[in-house]
Amino acid sequence: EDPMEFSHQFLIVYSSALIFFMQSGFAMLCAGSVRLKNVGNTMLKNLLDACGASFAFYAVGFAIAYGGDDPNSPTKTFIGTTNFFLIGVEDLGFWLFQYAFSAASATIVAGTLAERCQMAAYLCYSVMLVGWVYPVVVHSVWSANGFLSAFNVEPLWGVGLLDFAGSGVVHMTGGITALFATIILGPRRGRFHDDDGRPLDKPKEFPGHSVALQMLGCFSLWFGWYGFNAGSALILTANRGSIAALVGVNTTLSAGMGGLSGLFVNLLVLERLTGEPFFDLKFAMNGTLSGLVAITAGCGFVEPWAAVIIGFVAGCIYIAGTHSVEYFRIDDAVDAVPVHLLNGAWGLFSTGLLASPTRLAAAFPERGGEHAGLFYDFSDPTLIGVQCIGILFICGWTMTIMLPFFVWLDWKGWFRSDPLEEIVGLDTSYHGGLVLGGTGDVQPEYITALKKKREEQKKSKKGGSNSNTEPYLSDNGDPNMVDTNNEPEYRYDDP
Repeated sequence: EDPMEFSHQFLIVYSSALIFFMQSGFAMLCAGSVRLKNVGNTMLKNLLDACGASFAFYAVGFAIAYGGDDPNSPTKTFIGTTNFFLIGVEDLGFWLFQYAFSAASATIVAGTLAERCQMAAYLCYSVMLVGWVYPVVVHSVWSANGFLSAFNVEPLWGVGLLDFAGSGVVHMTGGITALFATIILGPRRGRFHDDDGRPLDKPKEFPGHSVALQMLGCFSLWFGWYGFNAGSALILTANRGSIAALVGVNTTLSAGMGGLSGLFVNLLVLERLTGEPFFDLKFAMNGTLSGLVAITAGCGFVEPWAAVIIGFVAGCIYIAGTHSVEYFRIDDAVDAVPVHLLNGAWGLFSTGLLASPTRLAAAFPERGGEHAGLFYDFSDPTLIGVQCIGILFICGWTMTIMLPFFVWLDWKGWFRSDPLEEIVGLDTSYHGGLVLGGTGDVQPEYITALKKKREEQKKSKKGGSNSNTEPYLSDNGDPNMVDTNNEPEYRYDDP
């Protein structure tokens, strides 16, 4: 075997392993961000993302994304049409690499829907995203025959969309899905309303049970991001080594500046607004992740000083984004929307501003660095124009498919957990008890009410009765009262 081919395939598999390790980072971050009574459910949903994505991407996802690619043809197609179930695929390392990306996109949504989403609905969404929505975005941007692809023989406007490792393809796709999902699903009980349904003047905080797990998740994601970004240099055909080194440096600088700006800009905001500033660990961690998301698009195309700027702005965007999400009463348990959606868009846009002619020439030698970022040539807005088209396409395509899908799940009653299950906690409701032990601050009478309700449901099914007078959580939160309509308002407070 050719030693160069062996080295290339080994590095592809190694990078895939690093990217897949990010699943543990997502799992730890989500587990630490939820209450004790939902930890097991949250971690299982992260595992289901990886499991469901493996089959969906094997069966149809990869074929839609890359099936029948012809790198020598200027033809542009909407989807791939061959290589279903990996039939005819010779480069299996490339499949593994792309699967790891697809699983990461699906997992972004896990934390946003935490503590209130049904298990079946979660698996359905994951398969839909990885099997259809995400592959179409991949084909459009990364396939040799995609209409936005920079790898096409005749790319859009002579440059194509520059998304080195997926700020748009992976993170925006996952982030916009998370946004629509949480809007349709609704907030956790008591987050924005009291027990009478009145809006709270100040949203109620639901602090996660373990900051240590959140920090472990943050560092695990940062570690895996080196495979995510630097590993993508292996897909190029020229200057792979030097570009991979540049990517590693830019990834580090942007992450570091994102964490610093998230921490200290928030400190300044708190000082101005309240006069009582404090160092908020959450803003440091999510600022770091925001810097990583933002640099993912341009890590191979910008200079290190530009990575510092991108990371700093990313931290500021996160601060503005998390307050905006709360202002509009959107419940995002792990801030996936400001981290992945907003900073994914910033990553694409900043590449249109700061892509260096020298770095572009290294990545695409045949083009000689034409159509660089707007910062280098204010008379040539070509690249930033293409980047904006890419942002609009990713948002529009994902919304067109996933929004109706979530509405349909909600209409069928398959999306949101039962209100009593939500109060008791999804670990007890779906997994037989708290995974980490203890009580999870759940009042025993609610557990009793849940068991009683399920017994009545079993009797009703056996007897064929359609009686709607079974014990149920009433609108005022009393588990001993009966809601004769069986349609309680699940968005109100947990007593």
